[in-house]
Amino acid sequence: MLSLHFTFVAILSSLVAASPAVDLVKRQSTDNIVYVTDQNNFCMIMPRDAHTDIGDSEYPGGMQTYCSPSGHYAGNQGTLPANFWSNVAFQSGTSSRGARYAQLTGCIRPSTLDRLNPGDGGGQYDSNGGDGGQGNPQGSKCLGYNFYVELVEPGDNRACIKCCDNYDDCPLNLDTSGCPAVIPGNYFNCG
Repeated sequence: MLSLHFTFVAILSSLVAASPAVDLVKRQSTDNIVYVTDQNNFCMIMPRDAHTDIGDSEYPGGMQTYCSPSGHYAGNQGTLPANFWSNVAFQSGTSSRGARYAQLTGCIRPSTLDRLNPGDGGGQYDSNGGDGGQGNPQGSKCLGYNFYVELVEPGDNRACIKCCDNYDDCPLNLDTSGCPAVIPGNYFNCG
């Protein structure tokens, strides 16, 4: 009887060890994902609630994906107004580090999206910052890339997002320095 018990325990242990549930990875929610294909097809993170400063949205559940009208692909994503950007530049290629990137830089009309406060100094969302380096929002990713960094600066009528394969191409340590310092590009003298 004792050997039957040990056999049962051994079989049960091997089943648990081989179970695919042990290797499951949390699937990303479509309201937590960004992407940049071009200036007309993209998704960015914005505050979930209306009239919220970027910094005040930085808590679990306080942020949500908002996409361009032609980039929107899931029901739990918000849609940015077609005139959200007053001027936007798309750029993609290979960085000086030899890694792919895609980015949007430019001027926004904060008053067209009720999630934003036009006078807000702004803040940063990213894939690897926040508590424990898990992203802000936590678990957020850029489709097709390893990392991303995004700044939304309503008070300066400016925003930027960059998706990168190399961590160093998406710096997280300049979050109070503004879009031009974090993501060099064309900002059309926003103001």
